[in-house]
Amino acid sequence: MSEAETPPVGTGRTITTNIPARLDRLPWSRWHWTVVIGLGTVWILDGLEVTVVGNIASRLSESGSGLAISSGQVTGVAAALYVAGACVGALFWGRLTDRFGRRNLFMITLVVYLAATALTSVSWEAWWFFLFRFLTGFGIGGEYAAINSAIDELIPAAYRGRVDLIINGSFWLGAVGGSLLSIVALDTDLLAANVGWRLTFALGAVLALVILLVRRHVPESPRWLLIHGRDREAEEIVSGIERRVEAERGERLAEPEGELEIHQRKSVSFLEIARTVFGRYRRRAVLGFALFIGQAFLYNAITFGFGAILTKFYDVPSDRTGYYFAVIAAGNFCGPLLLGKLFDTVGRRVMISSTYLLSGVLLFGTAWLFDRGALNAVGLTACWCVVLFFASAGASSAYLTVSEIFPMETRAMSIAFFYALGTAAGGISGPLLFADLTGTGRVGDTVLAFCIGAALMCAAGLVAAFLAVRAERRSLEDIARPLTAVASRAKAAARPSGGTPGGRGNGPAAPPAASRP
Repeated sequence: MSEAETPPVGTGRTITTNIPARLDRLPWSRWHWTVVIGLGTVWILDGLEVTVVGNIASRLSESGSGLAISSGQVTGVAAALYVAGACVGALFWGRLTDRFGRRNLFMITLVVYLAATALTSVSWEAWWFFLFRFLTGFGIGGEYAAINSAIDELIPAAYRGRVDLIINGSFWLGAVGGSLLSIVALDTDLLAANVGWRLTFALGAVLALVILLVRRHVPESPRWLLIHGRDREAEEIVSGIERRVEAERGERLAEPEGELEIHQRKSVSFLEIARTVFGRYRRRAVLGFALFIGQAFLYNAITFGFGAILTKFYDVPSDRTGYYFAVIAAGNFCGPLLLGKLFDTVGRRVMISSTYLLSGVLLFGTAWLFDRGALNAVGLTACWCVVLFFASAGASSAYLTVSEIFPMETRAMSIAFFYALGTAAGGISGPLLFADLTGTGRVGDTVLAFCIGAALMCAAGLVAAFLAVRAERRSLEDIARPLTAVASRAKAAARPSGGTPGGRGNGPAAPPAASRP
């Protein structure tokens, strides 16, 4: 790295760097697995939380649970408060993540989550349960912004799509665990009615503590350090990673291609973020809204309400709904796991649009079969498993999309903003509306809820077909040039065979800043 000026750190130096290119040309290594484990495992906790609450709703409403609360309040009010907390938390922590760093915030938000989950386990009144469900969501919302920013900035361009999808899809590993855990928690032969559900939340806090210890080994994003005047730290981190990878492979790494010249700044104003996202990249903003609203309504409505559907329409005992949910949760994880690589090879536009459209069409088919009475509990679960196989890959790609199509300085805030507004539209209204529709016990009302979710997924798929950015195998600086980049002095990278032009997508064309594998 060469420096054009040498005033004190953080006072507006202009530097030339090849660090983004060095990170993108790295082969996959054990170090990258450290990042995946340290950052990705929190979604397992999120899946555990959401699934446990949905599956234990009927038990919490029974006498002897220790809480005076109805099943509708658990799947409706408490679920909506959890999502509302996540929306508020995403906005609050997202701004701090862009300003104070990815690592600081993904440590703090996990501590908030840990404390709130532990306090949920000792709820003795409904208001206490509601309050700490909100605060648990508040911590998780911050995780979405901090974690997705860090993942995309640390993972090489050639692997970014599949890794991001699999990490976000790992939510469903937690859902499988939550489903099976709820079976044990609801078995009164093993645990008292007022004890089992408390232990599930306590276990979530214990797992969060373990993740917190593992996460200490994940460094700050070198890309974030660069633009905030801490280029020496960035150099030390990247050099250390390169030494580890070379030692592991027993050979020297290829020389990086491409440099970027940036004018370092400590922060970016809200006004500049708004102008960037809604002015320069307004078509990408429309894409982000569409993807998040579609998946948020579908997932938050169904995740919180599937157990209630099984109990009400198919007389499945409340302590057995976990088995069914474990099956659809497994299907959900298999989607990103098996389809993730295609987002890096076939491409973002084709895969995002097709997964959204396929899941929507299949959900319409499920609604039709449900309306005709052609499904039993097993049949409905099988249908949902297929629908969510595709929907899960699409939903995970929403987080990938908004984390890579906006400039570095706005990344965490962009993730937070689209997550919060999209989830507020679908994730808060979804559980409330879905709880009311399924609560009536009328087949037609539940069919209507299915069709609303299917229509929104199809609409998002059509938007993606026209507006999705072809970001596969491109550096983040190529997809959206940093606001701090010195445009007139940026050095173009040599393009590998089959590379994608830097100006593709909407917004002004940006000169490439780093090589792509």
